[in-house]
Amino acid sequence: MKSPATTLSLLSSVATMATSSWIDEDTPEALRTTKSLVDGSTYHLVMSDEFNVPDRTFTDGHDPTWTALDKSDDDYSASGGGSLHFYNSSMVSTTPDGMLTIQSILEDTSWTHLDLVKKEQVTKTTHFKSGMIQSWNKFCFTGGIIEVDVILPGEPDIGGLWPAMWLLGNLGRATYEASTNNLWPWSYDKCDRKKQDSQSISACNKANHFGLNKEQGRGATEIDILELMAGDSGGALPATEPPIMLPYADLTLQVAPGIAENRPQSGSQPVRSVDHSHSGYATSVAENWYDNLTVAGNTSLNPFFYGTYLGPTKKGEPVTRSKKQAFQADAVGAMKQLGPEHFKTPHTFRLEWQPGRGGRLDWFSKSYKKVDENGTVFHMEGDGKGQDWEHSLHIPDFALDEAMGSKIPEEPSYVIFNTAISSTWAFPYNVPDWCPKCYDCYNPKCQCSFNPGFCAMMKTGKVALKIDSVRVYQSRDDDAHSGQPHSVGCDPVEFPTREYIKGFEYRYMRNPP
Repeated sequence: MKSPATTLSLLSSVATMATSSWIDEDTPEALRTTKSLVDGSTYHLVMSDEFNVPDRTFTDGHDPTWTALDKSDDDYSASGGGSLHFYNSSMVSTTPDGMLTIQSILEDTSWTHLDLVKKEQVTKTTHFKSGMIQSWNKFCFTGGIIEVDVILPGEPDIGGLWPAMWLLGNLGRATYEASTNNLWPWSYDKCDRKKQDSQSISACNKANHFGLNKEQGRGATEIDILELMAGDSGGALPATEPPIMLPYADLTLQVAPGIAENRPQSGSQPVRSVDHSHSGYATSVAENWYDNLTVAGNTSLNPFFYGTYLGPTKKGEPVTRSKKQAFQADAVGAMKQLGPEHFKTPHTFRLEWQPGRGGRLDWFSKSYKKVDENGTVFHMEGDGKGQDWEHSLHIPDFALDEAMGSKIPEEPSYVIFNTAISSTWAFPYNVPDWCPKCYDCYNPKCQCSFNPGFCAMMKTGKVALKIDSVRVYQSRDDDAHSGQPHSVGCDPVEFPTREYIKGFEYRYMRNPP
């Protein structure tokens, strides 16, 4: 019979093995701990991938951590639409110089799917092929620090690519709309009968099935570490404070429920005060938005995207949502200035995530200090030489709670890297009426639908998002950080997902042709 001390030692060894199994042996010992840039406490590595082994493949079943998709990007809906690419796992691989590469190329893909309106099989063709890699239902974590070293794809002054590095709650699988419908991006754990129909897993549910906890609101929460908006704005964009021009990175928390009334207007910063005319009437009214958001460095609150209204669906959409189920989602975020070097050399981006009530989200990027001729100290970013961290954006939990009762995400979340190509992102806004709005780079009639130089860039065959490494760290001391405890796993007891996914397996699978 083993002594209690021996049993405890064995359990500790098992726990250590479970944690270390996600750690790449190529990660240097010096990088297996880090310090929080907010509270200074020590964090330990729980997952890493250095991508040093060349010619790895990520087709479904090939890799223990990652899966590269082979499917269309299902956003052909009333609120979405615009996907021009097909995700193909052959677009994702590792190179001899130790990079994960996600290529985007010009190549047709045709497939058939069931048209729900016509009740017949129809053929669809896209002219772009790209890649998405995700750790869904394999590696998930709740809380901690994630760092990604990345080289952005394409050219900084040519818009049209939509690369992203992001986290999504395991209850939703990215691009599988049936799995995210009325779950994305809910982070709300209160019973509100008026919102219950809009949130599939509501805290009002007295008896949740499929292994879920009763009276617990759940969702497919989204945290965007970085989304690239490239292009040439010809100078500073309006309503950015400080002035930001293209290209820039979106740093965003997507959250529901969203603010429904008196929202900020797209293209302007939120109005925070009420102005009165001489007659005493208000000339502007204070708008509802989140307080106590902090930006620093070359970063502005994003005045161009405050969220998405997910309205009732129309015939032919891949999911259904009634008028009662419609809701507003908010995008709480900032836009960070990028430069040409972000497209040439690796740059490190960091997210510190303290989950749940009392938590926070903090985005950082590398910079270095310079002193001008007047003795003013400022931070230089974007040339790859930075060793100091620039604190770009801070979102505290109480800002969400006070606004809408939502909270910093607490869902077990997985990692996604991808490059999309969508006519709704960084494509020309003012297409002439005579333009046929087609998206084939080899069709001369379609050139008016693209930004100048986009098709020429794509024809080089050298467009790729490159990830040098990804590392996730967590605290071993729950008292050392704000928010709720950190954990690794896609099916924690507090936030289970396994039985729910198994019960609705068809929502997480590609439809048959």
